[in-house]
Amino acid sequence: MADEYDYDLFTIGAGSGGVRASRIAAAHGARVAVAEEYRVGGTCVIRGCVPKKMLVYGAHFAEDLVDAQHFGWTIGEKSFDWAALRDHVQKDVSRLEGLYGQTLGNHNVTIYAERATITGTHEITLASGKVVTAKYILVATGARPLVPSFPGSEHVITSNEAFHLGQLPRRILIAGGGYIANEFAGIFNEFGCKVTIANRSDTILRSYDASLRDRLLQISMVKGIHFLFNTEFESIEKQADGTLLVKLTGQEPEEYDAVMVATGRVPNTEGLGLEAVGVELGKKGEIVVDAFSKTNIDHIYAVGDVTDRVQLTPVAIREGQAFADSVFGEGEPYAVDHSCVPSAVFSHPPIAAVGLTESEARNTLGNIKVYQSDFRPMKNVVAGRNERSLYKMIVDAANDRIVGIHMIGPEAPEIMQAAAIAVKAKLTKADFDATVAIHPTMAEELVLFK
Repeated sequence: MADEYDYDLFTIGAGSGGVRASRIAAAHGARVAVAEEYRVGGTCVIRGCVPKKMLVYGAHFAEDLVDAQHFGWTIGEKSFDWAALRDHVQKDVSRLEGLYGQTLGNHNVTIYAERATITGTHEITLASGKVVTAKYILVATGARPLVPSFPGSEHVITSNEAFHLGQLPRRILIAGGGYIANEFAGIFNEFGCKVTIANRSDTILRSYDASLRDRLLQISMVKGIHFLFNTEFESIEKQADGTLLVKLTGQEPEEYDAVMVATGRVPNTEGLGLEAVGVELGKKGEIVVDAFSKTNIDHIYAVGDVTDRVQLTPVAIREGQAFADSVFGEGEPYAVDHSCVPSAVFSHPPIAAVGLTESEARNTLGNIKVYQSDFRPMKNVVAGRNERSLYKMIVDAANDRIVGIHMIGPEAPEIMQAAAIAVKAKLTKADFDATVAIHPTMAEELVLFK
C-alpha cells in the first residue's frame, strides 16, 4: 500500500455498509480510518430495522395475550408500559453500538467520532480541524427521513424520534404509504393508539404485489387503523393544549397528539465536499456509482443508501464487502447482483416477497402461471381470529421457473429467507412439488400449490 497517504482507506459514515467495508479492508491489510459524527451502527442499528423489530415483537404480545385465553390460559390484569419497552430497546441499541465499535477496534480501524469533509484530492478535513489523506475514500453516509415543507411542518416527528417518545400519543397521524408507515401504524395500533394513515396516492406499498397490498389494507382496517387516500398536508397548527390541528387536502381539520411523516428518505450528501472535488450526484442528491460502487472520481467510492440503489441493510453490507474485496483483496474485482433481492414489511401481519410481482411478470414474460393459497393459519382458527394469510407463487410458463414468491401472514419473513434461495437459484415449480411438506406448518403451503 502507498505510504504517501495517512490511510489506505478513509470511510465517511459508520453504518452497516461503512463498517463492513472498513473491517474487510483492514482484514486485507489496509490502514483504515472511519469518521462517524453520530453513533456507530448507522440507521439500521440505531434508529431503524433493529429497534423497530424489537417494538414489533413488543406489539405482538397485545394480540398474543388475547389469543392465549382461547388456548386455555387465564390472563390476569394486564397493562402496557411504553417507557419500559422504549428504555429496554435503547439499552440494547447501545449494547450493539458498543459491539460495532469493538469490531472496528479489533481490526485496528481508527474511529474519529466527528464529522468529516472531503476538502481536496485524497484529502479529508475533520470537524476538529485535523487534516488527513487517504488513497481511497468511501462515502457511506446513508439517508435520512424526508420531511416535506408546509406550514407547521416543524411539529412533525419521523421514525428517528418515534423510538424516543416520552409517552404514547392517544391519536397519531402517520403520513406515507411505504413500509415504515405501515410498520409503525401496526406498532402504535397494538399499543392502543388510534392510528390514521394519510397517503398522497391511493396505493400502499406500491412495490409489492397487489394481492398482498389489498390483504394488508383489509386486515389493517379490521384492526382499527384508519386510512385516508389521495391527500397531502396543507397545515399543522399547535394548539394551546399541545394537540396538533391538522388540515389535509380534501379533509376536515382533525386533532392529533402526534404526526409522523414516513414519506421517503433522502441521501445524506450535503456538506461532504463532494461538489468541490466533482463527484457526480443524481436527481435526488444520491451519489452516482458504477457496478463496482465507484464514483466518477477514480479514488472515491460510495455504498449503501447514499447511492439510492436498493435501500436495504443487507444490500449495503454486500456493497461494502464487494468494494473492500475488489479494491484491497487479492482476487478479481466483483460487483453486487441487485436482482432478486428478498424483502419484508414487518406489518401486522408481516409481508415478505422475492422476485417479480404478478403484474411485473405479465408485463415482462407474458405467459405466466399464478398459484395461490388463501388460508387461515391454525393458530388463528383456535384463537377465533378471522385473519387469513395469502401465499402466491409466480411461474414462467415457458420453463416452469419460479420468478416470484409473495406472502402475507405470521412469520412470512422467516419462511421467505429459505424460499428466496430457491428463486435466486432459478428452481422450478416441479422442484417445489417434489419436496415433501412439513406438516402442520404454514410454510408447507409453498410445496402444496395446485
